[in-house]
Amino acid sequence: MKTRYSFGGDEHIFVEVDEEMSLDAFFKSLSMTNAVRDADIAGVTEICPANASLQVKFDPDRIKPDDLLAELKSLETASESAEKQIATRIVEIPVYYQDPWTHETLMRFRERHQDPNATDLDFAARVNGMATAEDFIAAHHGAPWFVSMVGFVSGLPFLYQLVDRERQLEVPKYLRPRTDTPKLTVGHGGCFGCIYSVRGAGGYQMFGITPMPIYDPTQTVSYLSDFMVFFKPGDIVKWKPIGRDEHDQIEKDVETGAFAPLIRNVTFNLADFNSDIDGTNKKLTETLYGS
Repeated sequence: MKTRYSFGGDEHIFVEVDEEMSLDAFFKSLSMTNAVRDADIAGVTEICPANASLQVKFDPDRIKPDDLLAELKSLETASESAEKQIATRIVEIPVYYQDPWTHETLMRFRERHQDPNATDLDFAARVNGMATAEDFIAAHHGAPWFVSMVGFVSGLPFLYQLVDRERQLEVPKYLRPRTDTPKLTVGHGGCFGCIYSVRGAGGYQMFGITPMPIYDPTQTVSYLSDFMVFFKPGDIVKWKPIGRDEHDQIEKDVETGAFAPLIRNVTFNLADFNSDIDGTNKKLTETLYGS
């Protein structure tokens, strides 16, 4: 894993930890992000972490680019010996799979899809060697997912499933992006899942919808009153399949302020995960549900 540094204009340094996404690359980029923040380097004005990279914005009148580059390389060296462990949280996200809203939308855009005669879930099942959409849904919610970055549009999380590479669900994006995607659609492109935080264009396959808001610029949603964005890198997500009645009830509870996401604090250790993936996921799920 060879880190690559490059300057972006006069005010940015881009740090690419690896060309491919992996938990090891993510942990290194997160460790460096935290180290840069904790170092409180004079002149650094913003740090933006991504899946396997980070970008640092700085004021060149306060710190010379080469001096900041040297600081970052020094922090990288220190991060390599740091323990690959984070204190984070696991969150239950309810999902109404095969809902009517994403179905109506995907049917409007079949000419942009690889298979105009199948739904997105049917297509996803087939390209992953599964017999039915229900088999794919079971694999989708069967193991937790890791939030590797938040962005692209405000509040949108990119999620990476916590399984070994052979079991990673992979589905290509649409041939041409849609001009419409329902708000809170649970989507998938490549090996990444996401939740569309707002309605808009999109190219990811659509599997379902969650009634749980994850972005609220008005901060009127009860659990988003302190900060308008719900997710942060390092969060762990456990999808919970729900039906129409539960979806509608959660929507009502959100409106009245009665809904609170199920959240538990956890410690995630990369070495423990790599040595026993299924055992680690079992412990994470037991922590979430208290069993």
